[in-house]
Amino acid sequence: MMTMKQKLILSLIVAAVLWFIMFSPWTAPLVNFWWMMTASALILTSLALVWGGRPQLHLDLRELFLGMGIAVVLWAVFWVGDKVSQWLFSFARPQVDLIYGMKEGQVGWLLSLALLFIIGPAEEIFWRGFVQRNLRKGLSANFAWLLSTFFYTVVHLPSANFMLIMAALVCGLIWGGLYRFMPQYFGAIVLSHALWDAAAFVWFPF
Repeated sequence: MMTMKQKLILSLIVAAVLWFIMFSPWTAPLVNFWWMMTASALILTSLALVWGGRPQLHLDLRELFLGMGIAVVLWAVFWVGDKVSQWLFSFARPQVDLIYGMKEGQVGWLLSLALLFIIGPAEEIFWRGFVQRNLRKGLSANFAWLLSTFFYTVVHLPSANFMLIMAALVCGLIWGGLYRFMPQYFGAIVLSHALWDAAAFVWFPF
């Protein structure tokens, strides 16, 4: 029987392989990004639930408004970051446009549903509810937060897109930090990720 350490290592390898297929220039043209992302989300959620058990996840009225508020603040942070990065780096806008180019030809409402109900929640259940939660059992809470953020950032490296990698770093630090300091509001964190995904990619793109 595998130990939790082995399960974490294997699950991270699976995540790295899936993200490599989605983002690397050698494999990305061979797959439909959004189908692959949805499938990857389901695979990682399944691993998290089977190996890690169901995380404490509920959503009352307080968490509903908290999750909405976090999503709004995070969207504003990225709006400012988008403007500043364009001022600092000539490559910023073209790289952001490449990210948005991945949704060309997609039906907006279907993409919104996938982000809201599968992709966004799945990323939180796996990266925070499974990886960070179980790292915290053998490490300090702060180190578990930073290490899970590191892994979340590293899987985006095959994209070779600086803006996407930095976005993953910022998101990992923020959502991981929220989970570090208020894990009892995990439902709000999951909701904020789902809402931010849909807002940033479909409803109110930068």
